[in-house]
Amino acid sequence: MLGRIVEVAEDGRHLAVDRGFMTVSRDGQEVGRVPLDDIGGLIVNAHGCTYSNNLVVRLAERGAAILVCGANHNPVAWVWPVVMHHEQRSRIESQIEATRPLAKRLWQSVVQAKIRQQGAVLEALGKEGADGFDLMARRVGSGDPDNMEAQAARRYWPLLFGEDFRRDRDEPRINGMLNYGYAVLRAATARAVCSAGLHPAIGLNHKSEDMALIDDLMEPFRPMVDLLVSRARDIGHEGVTKETKRYLASVASLDMQTERGRTPVFTCLERLAQSLARSCERRKAELEFPLAPLPLELPAPPDVA
Repeated sequence: MLGRIVEVAEDGRHLAVDRGFMTVSRDGQEVGRVPLDDIGGLIVNAHGCTYSNNLVVRLAERGAAILVCGANHNPVAWVWPVVMHHEQRSRIESQIEATRPLAKRLWQSVVQAKIRQQGAVLEALGKEGADGFDLMARRVGSGDPDNMEAQAARRYWPLLFGEDFRRDRDEPRINGMLNYGYAVLRAATARAVCSAGLHPAIGLNHKSEDMALIDDLMEPFRPMVDLLVSRARDIGHEGVTKETKRYLASVASLDMQTERGRTPVFTCLERLAQSLARSCERRKAELEFPLAPLPLELPAPPDVA
């Protein structure tokens, strides 16, 4: 099943379950419904929303992550399923027992994939300087001791958004759109991590106590959000709106090129999480990433009002 990312952005909505559907109501009147089996992640980005416990249970049973966002469009709370895989216990044990050298090699692979995707984004947008990113990716050592990830970022953001841009999660406008797109990716990654039987708090490099592994594995996919935001900014969008939210939510269903053919981001994340589980079990770094060339088909940004 390819899960959809569903966002609730209007204030005062009530979410419940009715005969296999998630229903959305306002003042006691139903305004929409979505099949539960279609939902891969639920993002609540509004005030005054209420939920039925049955809905939370039904979504958890299907492995759908639930993210609650704050005013800056970053997640402030989330719900993840307790049991998602028949080998969950053994896989979590293999995560815990993975040696530090293995974790460092795995992180090296993640950073290399991210930097290559950053270069691919710049090339797709016709920006100068894209050719140097493959060289930086090759220079990433085990555990990224030279912090090539940060070096690439210092070069990447000015090339993408201009010399005056600063990545600040608390700022609106471009940063707000990035925050929202990354929240969509977190929801998709959370589902992939849990469905692989992995524990999201046991990361490779990030130190956040609850989402460390999710933040690790989503890194190579962040440039996909950056690409969508850049295209929206180029036609005049200045921040998060109802239209840009719908546009950015499409990131989870975009097709990427892989060795198995065109594959949606959602499935690429699932394959990456599964390959991490195998890597921990076999004590060998063999992560499965999409290829660096970006998809040829991208959704058109919404018209500026």
